Amino acid sequence: MKLQTQYFDAIVIGSGMSGGWAAKELCEKGLKTLVLERGRQVEHIKDYPTTNKAPWEYEFRKRISKQTEEEYPIQKLKYCFDESTKHFFASDRKHPYTTDEDRPVRLYRSFNAGGKSLIWARQSYRLSDIDFESNHKDGHGVDWPLRYKDIAPWYDYVEKYIGVSGKNEGLMQLPDGHFLPPMELNCVEKHFKGAMNEKLGRIVTIGRTAHLTVAHNGRGPCQYRNVCETGCPYGAYFSSVSVTLPAAQVTGNMTFKPHAIVHSIIYDEKVRKATGVRVIDAQTKETTEYFGKVVFLCASALSSTRIMLNSKSPGFPNGIANSSGVLGHYLMDHCGYGFSAEVEGFKDGYYNGHRPTGFYVPRFQNVDQPSPDFVRGFGFQGRAYRQNWSRGNNQQGFGGEFKDALMKPGPWGISMGSFGEVLPYYENFAQLNEEVKDEWGMPVLHISGALGENEKVMIKKMAEAAVEMFEAAGFKNIQIGDPDSYVLGHKSHEMGTARMGRDPKTSVLNKWNQCHDVPNLFVTDGSFMTSSACQNPSLSYMAFTARAADYAVGQLAQGRL
Repeated sequence: MKLQTQYFDAIVIGSGMSGGWAAKELCEKGLKTLVLERGRQVEHIKDYPTTNKAPWEYEFRKRISKQTEEEYPIQKLKYCFDESTKHFFASDRKHPYTTDEDRPVRLYRSFNAGGKSLIWARQSYRLSDIDFESNHKDGHGVDWPLRYKDIAPWYDYVEKYIGVSGKNEGLMQLPDGHFLPPMELNCVEKHFKGAMNEKLGRIVTIGRTAHLTVAHNGRGPCQYRNVCETGCPYGAYFSSVSVTLPAAQVTGNMTFKPHAIVHSIIYDEKVRKATGVRVIDAQTKETTEYFGKVVFLCASALSSTRIMLNSKSPGFPNGIANSSGVLGHYLMDHCGYGFSAEVEGFKDGYYNGHRPTGFYVPRFQNVDQPSPDFVRGFGFQGRAYRQNWSRGNNQQGFGGEFKDALMKPGPWGISMGSFGEVLPYYENFAQLNEEVKDEWGMPVLHISGALGENEKVMIKKMAEAAVEMFEAAGFKNIQIGDPDSYVLGHKSHEMGTARMGRDPKTSVLNKWNQCHDVPNLFVTDGSFMTSSACQNPSLSYMAFTARAADYAVGQLAQGRL
């Protein structure tokens, strides 16, 4: 074992959604910061090898080969996984985990600079006071240690910096923000919006998305190509590779180390602080120890949990900062499935380009009046579209006349997926599987999870609501997905395994994302979430990270860390 030592003001583990923001904030505030990424380096534009390829330029026309299926049996199920994006996904064979046959969990992972910020859906919504108060009011989980007013200024800060396009709607369950001009609903979506407002009193709005509709902070506007997951050379959508990591780099305070697998966090029993991290080089398998005054853990919810569980010491035999025993428990995701319908008419209407977002139906149940059937809520995300030439794959016909017909726009359709809140259950957990090791000798995670009765009832209500909405809009041949096909992790929003709370006996972190037990260790990825709400969570990760970094720097300046 080769052992080296290096010292920094701050160490950031992970370079994705949260890690990029931690790096930017800490570096801009003057801290010499080491950023550790377990995967390869990805540089903006340079490392987007497929972004300008046409479908016919791919060997398999963007389809997945048998060899790829064997390498990525879980990742291949992700909507944006194909021949053009597979290089941004982690190999399931190389990075295994175990799960229960009757309680399976599905993880989508990206181990490279930028992490899942390169392949996220870019939907950007704030949590509301309804969400921050829900645990306290209905008794599920522990109370959040803060409220919307505490995080609202940081939502402002992040939105203004990254650029989020959208429309304010004045809803208590979906707080307004600082938005760039919204993208436009198409003619069928406008009809749907009108029907929902008139007949059901529900809001349909354009998706709030981290895409620039105008030039912003030196980045170019969206070109409506909708090949975002291949990497955007214009920097038109937010990723840490194109926005926050370059901002950190330009300060001269960032040291970026790829291929750095964090084995554990080093804890000093005498001072009761984290003094550094122990890192395995992914290529040489040599071990290095890096030391710093403060550590930000931003590796993604379950990767961060794995590192914490593996960071054992006499004071923390079950993982660092785990005096409560809840580390790894209360795993959450969002639940839901898909719906579609045929749309008659509108044959004189079309749209320009390939818009990278759709419509959004905010939560409308358990807002003003409680439902007798379930707690919390759900929303919908979807789009209306005209069928293209590929519809010929499922139609009978041949010859020139048939081919010519396929060159014309087909009939309209509409589809949407539901996103429902999953409650925090102790029984949904991740723990180390000491019997199975990865190629670096570290125990893999064993993850177990399932929906509770509340989510099962909610899923039935989602279907009823979707049918009600499509029928109210006059859509035909409504198709409902299979609710039993849902597996925890499918929405790729894993959260909650190192939750915030007011009481150190029932939570891992305080309101500043600071470990109760280890004051200079901060955790700001999805693991800090105390409840999941039903909104996409990435905007919250960024806002909480910026807030935590500001607090940490202030504490360092006062000599408290």
